[in-house]
Amino acid sequence: MIKKYFTREVKIGLLVVVSGFILFFGFNFLKGINIFNPTNYYYATYSNIDGLVEAAPVFIKGHKIGQVKKISYDFSKDRSFVITLDIAKDLKLPLGTKAQLFDNGLVGGKAINLIYTPQSGVFHTVGDTLKSDEEQDMMTKLTTHFMPKIDHLLSSTDSLISSVRAITEGKKLKNSLSSMEKATANLEESSVALKGLMKKDVPKIVHNVDKMTEDFSVVGNNVRNIDFAKTTNTIDQTMLQLQNVAQKMNSNQGSLGLLINDRALYDNLTSTSQNANLLLIDIKQNPKNYVHFSVFGKKK
Repeated sequence: MIKKYFTREVKIGLLVVVSGFILFFGFNFLKGINIFNPTNYYYATYSNIDGLVEAAPVFIKGHKIGQVKKISYDFSKDRSFVITLDIAKDLKLPLGTKAQLFDNGLVGGKAINLIYTPQSGVFHTVGDTLKSDEEQDMMTKLTTHFMPKIDHLLSSTDSLISSVRAITEGKKLKNSLSSMEKATANLEESSVALKGLMKKDVPKIVHNVDKMTEDFSVVGNNVRNIDFAKTTNTIDQTMLQLQNVAQKMNSNQGSLGLLINDRALYDNLTSTSQNANLLLIDIKQNPKNYVHFSVFGKKK
């Protein structure tokens, strides 16, 4: 009996139904529609949708909560486009929620962003038309916000280029470059001289230093070999002898001590020196009293 019901025609029919369901599910899945997730629908109107398409995402604070289900239009009205929004059924929209049309990135196209108002406890009912808002597109933003800054930047760039040109074409820069060239040439000459010094003089200096180090080493060895104890004893003996001589000079013992300490001898020597001085003066003044000579014989 089962084989009687599952004939070839029945199998073909079931295959067509299943294929149709898969096709319908896959098409909606590609459009972003989940047929197993129930949704609520709302409306929004715009005068210009700037390329918004069906199945475009709907966001709340960056989170996707639905999509654009349908776009209808009536160009006889000022707000020509009516957008049907499929929103997740568990989401309630507070009264006053705005549906803002914005650019979803450079390649994302247009999308809808729902902007909440403060919670008032009153919500939109399914099928309500939300307030719409159109965000400025990227070109408008660029023209409005960035073009004045770009113009100012261009004028500043022109001034900077003019200043740089004035500096580069002025004499000061040429003089500075000439001075830098001279300084570079002098530095090169100094480098050559330094290389010559390092090759010729520095080895000699190092050799002399090594020789001096060797000499100091020899001197150090000689100093190390000196008998300082013997030398010190010799110096002590010499000092004692000098001390004895000084004591004898200060005493009345010995000829030198008597000469130094005898007052009478000093006075006699002083008197003798004075008398001798007077004698020499008298001899110079009256030589005839002391020396008698005659060419023609002795005078009677």
